[in-house]
Parts: sequence; structure tokens; C-alpha cells
Amino acid sequence: MTADVAYKVLSESEFAQFQAAGWFEGSVVDRADGFIHLSAAEQLTETIDRHFQGRDDLVIAAVQLPMLGAAVRWEISRGGQAFPHVYGVLPIGAVIGAGPLTRRGDGEVVLPG
Repeated sequence: MTADVAYKVLSESEFAQFQAAGWFEGSVVDRADGFIHLSAAEQLTETIDRHFQGRDDLVIAAVQLPMLGAAVRWEISRGGQAFPHVYGVLPIGAVIGAGPLTRRGDGEVVLPG
């Protein structure tokens, strides 16, 4: 699987720091794993349900992957699916949209536009 846009889930405070600094070095989990975790559009709802259950302080950032070049690797993870991982920092210039976590009536996450 490949896509030109993937999504990063951040807390409101992480996103504020990201905006202020101009780059994001990753969450505590990202830094422990050695890369920044992203999800493709069709993976986002499951990612949030699995790893961010009950959180009401989340921001979804849409990331333009071609801007990151070779720093992006699609690697097999949960359920044998390929997920986009960023090896390096994420520059704010690669974010093409962001907004608070919202869901449709069926529970699916609304992508920032």
C-alpha cells in the first residue's frame, strides 16, 4: 500500500509544540520505536480506537508524504498491514491540514480537510 497523504495523531499539546517548533521529533512512543508512526486514511479509525481510546484531546494532522522523500518507509505492522513510518523529524511544512478528532455517526474518523 502506498498513498500520498497519511495521518499523524497528536495530543493538543504535542500539536501546539509542533507548530511552535516547526518540526516534530515524535511522541514518547515514536521515539522509543525509532520512527514516527503514521496511518493511511483507511487505518486511522482503528489506530485511534486501539491506541487512543477515551482521549478527547486529539488532533489529526494530514501529512504530504512525497515531501518527506526517503524518510518514509511502508512497513508491515498490525494485522500484516503496511503502515507509513517516518525515520527522522516531521517538518510542519509537510502538514497540509489538521483539526480536532471528530467522528461520523458510524464512528469513523473524519479526515481533516
